[in-house]
Amino acid sequence: MARPRQLAEALAHVGRPLYLIHNGEALAWSDAGCISFGTDRGGEGFPLRAAAHPCAPENLGSAGFRRDHGLRFAYVAGAMAGGIGSPELVEVMGRAGMLGFYGAAGLAPDVVEEAIYRISTRLGDTPWGANLIHSPYEPRLEEEVADLYARRGVHLVSASAYLDLTLPLVRYRVRGIHVDAAGQVRTPNRVMAKVSRIEVARKFFSPPPPDLLAELVRAGDISSEQARLAETIPVAQDLTVEADSGGHTDNRPALAVLPTMLALRDRMQSERSYDAALRVGVAGGVATPHAVAASFAMGADYVLTGSINQACLEAGTSDTVRRMLAEAEQADVAMAPAADMFEMGVKLQVLKRGTLFAMRAQKLHDLYLRWGSLEEIPAAERASLERTVFRATFEEIWAETRAFWGTRDPEQAERAQRDAKHRMALVFRWYLGMSSRWANCGEVGRELDYQIWCGPSMGAFNEWTRGSFLERPEARRAVIVARNLLHGAAILSRANALREQGAELAADCVDVRPRVLDEIEELCA
Repeated sequence: MARPRQLAEALAHVGRPLYLIHNGEALAWSDAGCISFGTDRGGEGFPLRAAAHPCAPENLGSAGFRRDHGLRFAYVAGAMAGGIGSPELVEVMGRAGMLGFYGAAGLAPDVVEEAIYRISTRLGDTPWGANLIHSPYEPRLEEEVADLYARRGVHLVSASAYLDLTLPLVRYRVRGIHVDAAGQVRTPNRVMAKVSRIEVARKFFSPPPPDLLAELVRAGDISSEQARLAETIPVAQDLTVEADSGGHTDNRPALAVLPTMLALRDRMQSERSYDAALRVGVAGGVATPHAVAASFAMGADYVLTGSINQACLEAGTSDTVRRMLAEAEQADVAMAPAADMFEMGVKLQVLKRGTLFAMRAQKLHDLYLRWGSLEEIPAAERASLERTVFRATFEEIWAETRAFWGTRDPEQAERAQRDAKHRMALVFRWYLGMSSRWANCGEVGRELDYQIWCGPSMGAFNEWTRGSFLERPEARRAVIVARNLLHGAAILSRANALREQGAELAADCVDVRPRVLDEIEELCA
């Protein structure tokens, strides 16, 4: 008889087939034997009730995605801003046959350059990428980073927070476009877009806009022939659907947004007939084996993780943040104003438990909308902010802010001198910017102000790991987390295959508990 524990162990051996048979008395299982169809065996053998083929984690997702990017697994560690997606994280993911993106958003170009030098030196030809974030209030920074990538040979970027395509992004994408000896259009630089809105996705799945190509031709960045070639390629072949995630998010449910983007992919591939097929991955909520299995079952070409990697030892954040994330539950998140798009009212998702950041940041945005300058804020309100939030006077914060922008983007400081409203925005953005830095470095005494990007998936991850070795923050490493998610997804895929054939499986027949790497390797053999 197939006891639940034995069947769970058999399902976990994802490298072997699994046959459910009736031995004349009860349901049993086997991982070996021959199947005969449509013949009378004269009483030999047993009736086959259901079968699950081997399901190697390496085969989950798109084979084309893995091949084109030189990966073992269709698994991506997203680019968490401010260097949280650290060089170390990128390196360990690359060595494990996965794709990691460096979190360059919000960092100065010299810091980014130092990081990509380290990564490229240590990984060599191993695939990796870096983040290029849309910066509507810092266009010069976006251009400098895009040009840096082109100059230093970073051939894959994760384009995030884009509301529309920009000249620096398109210049990066089409730089060096040419026709090879076989007559195929080749582009040295590739873009993996991260979007949540279909109108933005459509732009990334389309060729670069003609007006931007014309501007690049006029500037001498590309030739007329290269502009013509660019009309035959999408801005991004790979597009990550960002569901309910940490950081910038529209809180879209993956069950709703992923099918919409898959349909767009198929429609635009049919319309454009690109030589290289368009692909769609999913991010946001991908934190358990069940979420990974569901993503691939729905047709995702790859999965991308974020919040859970921030809780791992390789992330560029503090141990205090890792402990806070390990205690998070699914409801312990809130939306708060984003520093980079503060004036636009754009929000991002952060950890609420153990911090007052979301409440304090929202207070600042409310004041920004209500008043025209720092001087108009009532004295009592101002005193409270200076005492509890800034811990300094507005004048002191402005002096520090002006010095910062004088180096990073002098036009911002000059504009603030003329525009009191803009000066107020920059002062308030000081708090939003510093709060993430305090979190990353573990600033003692500022714990209540930590800005920690986090989605509800962090709580789901903690619930899944409860009672296992991965419950402890000090045991969480990105590769072992990823391998467990993929192995668990393979187990669930096999269990679902049995159910689809009419097999009834008890809950304890499916065991996706976290396992150590050696055990996973053995079970995949």
